[in-house]
Amino acid sequence: MPSLTRDGEVWILHLDADDENRFHPFWLDSIEAALDKVESADGPRAMVTAGSGKYWSNGLHLDWLVGHTERMDTYLDRVHHLFARTLASPVITVAAINGHAFAAGAMWALAHDVRLMRRDRGYLCLPEVDIDLPFTPGMSALIRSRLTPAAAHQAMTTGHRYGGEAAFAAGIVDGVADADGLLAAAMELARPLAAKAKPTRAQIKETLYAETLAALRAPSAVV
Repeated sequence: MPSLTRDGEVWILHLDADDENRFHPFWLDSIEAALDKVESADGPRAMVTAGSGKYWSNGLHLDWLVGHTERMDTYLDRVHHLFARTLASPVITVAAINGHAFAAGAMWALAHDVRLMRRDRGYLCLPEVDIDLPFTPGMSALIRSRLTPAAAHQAMTTGHRYGGEAAFAAGIVDGVADADGLLAAAMELARPLAAKAKPTRAQIKETLYAETLAALRAPSAVV
């Protein structure tokens, strides 16, 4: 399960190195509890979401969904809520993408304020076109709000796999780093922005992303 540590103003949300970090309901419980703790902390604060090993996150837990199809709408609402909560958070969020970030995992990375990706290994990919899973309106709105039209079109309609350098060139991530320096680089970006974690920042993001947040917060209807 994910865990939370702190280094001064920077909280580090450590994703599980022994799993693909798929969005199992219990995994979501742990993430939501970590966000509660960070958001309720006093003073300047920022959060780095850091993976290790092969995966950052592979997104929806499809095996769980196969056995719980009657809970699809409720599950998607919860995933959308995670995206909206991250996107609108007053806390500076930095995704330190150590490995593969696929599908809903890539979307959660996009909901972070800043994304750094490992330079030499791992892909960021939206493979829905290849696995016949259409994007929900909320997912589509999130992707379009965080990528250029050209990058969104390529990523969503071709399932292109972006390595770190290609993702940086397309504006999908904000920088790349070697594996050994990825977490430190993410913390270096996060720390000077920690003082901006104020209610006003949340209000600004609510208006900046008003249409996207409305789409993510609307009740899901499986398409």
